[in-house]
Amino acid sequence: MTVFEELKRRGLIAQTTDEAEIADLINNGKATFYIGFDPTADSLHVGHFMALCLMKRMQMAGNKPIALVGGGTGMIGDPSGKSDMRKMLTKEDIEHNCECFKKQMSRFIDFSDGKAMMVNNGDWLLNLNYIDVLREVGACFSVNKMLTFECYKQRMERGLTFLEFNYMIMQSYDFYKLYSDYGCNMQFGGDDQWANMLGGTELIRKKLGKDAYAMTITLLLNSEGKKMGKTEKGAVWLDAEKTSPYDFFQYWRNVGDADVIKCLKMLTFVPIEEIEEMEQHLDSGKAYNDAKELLAFELTKLVHGEEEAQKQLDAAKAIFAGGGNSDSMPTTTISADELTDGKIGLLTLLVKTGLASSNGEARRLVQQGGITVNDGKITDATAQIAMDGEVIVKKGKKVFHKAILG
Repeated sequence: MTVFEELKRRGLIAQTTDEAEIADLINNGKATFYIGFDPTADSLHVGHFMALCLMKRMQMAGNKPIALVGGGTGMIGDPSGKSDMRKMLTKEDIEHNCECFKKQMSRFIDFSDGKAMMVNNGDWLLNLNYIDVLREVGACFSVNKMLTFECYKQRMERGLTFLEFNYMIMQSYDFYKLYSDYGCNMQFGGDDQWANMLGGTELIRKKLGKDAYAMTITLLLNSEGKKMGKTEKGAVWLDAEKTSPYDFFQYWRNVGDADVIKCLKMLTFVPIEEIEEMEQHLDSGKAYNDAKELLAFELTKLVHGEEEAQKQLDAAKAIFAGGGNSDSMPTTTISADELTDGKIGLLTLLVKTGLASSNGEARRLVQQGGITVNDGKITDATAQIAMDGEVIVKKGKKVFHKAILG
């Protein structure tokens, strides 16, 4: 099985401009490819996971990744999939976020000895002469054609700024620069980026001739991947300070039954044959649970290391086996001045621990029988919980939280 065949077998390839040529480059380790990351936060999150795993997989096959951070495009904002204009970031914010990205990417990608590169498009975009851009690059794009693309059509009714309208030109120019300066002959991106990516390929051929060798390829799930990691508490981050290893493990441990095999294929390095064999025997709750534990372990190992992954696996087994008492469990400290006669209202406790976003949501959880405190189900929303030692609160069957008096 070739590298490209495995990418397809794992469900990673949605569409290409020239499958035969792309397969040849990838299979023979001749692809110098890039994937872009807009630095809108100081940490990567689960929505970036597929791209990072793909870059690692491609590098292992001898191909050269270029991680392009959008220090320039990040100051514009991509309208793709957005209903409103993105919040504008300062140059200092973007530079800080780019530094954080490189540290996290280094867990997946080997940047040593020229095996990979990290490039910031701010290095060329921020110093461009605007008139030159209009003459040399803008002339290569048809406004009529740009307006046919879904990423712009979705925004036309609500309003699309001229600033955002330039995003396709800027992203296309990125590919042109990477091709010209670094020999980058391939770009990867999500299916929501297809129009921008085609723009880059066309720009190269218009500027350098029809024989210029540039390829595009999209990932099947990147648009879905951007929805990954969204929980009631916010995004699932790769930074342990933002999302603890416990919460990270539990996020993957609790994926839906319908998604577990798909995630194993796309995001882990478990042999595809082993995953497909597992898929044939998903005939019981235990089989699904085993698959989810494998997924959570493998992805936690990638992000936080094998020792931490084993620690979280052991903690998860201890929690689900009985008692729910674990040092790794998320913990909230309740101060004595929040208590009345040594007790705290259940609704207040649920909100303070983050298990509910409001008293109203907390009340509904309790009345629906979804809350257990120290192994006892509570359906009385007016209940007062004694804070004598640690209190273990469980929401539903899978979410645990510890409260202690501090």
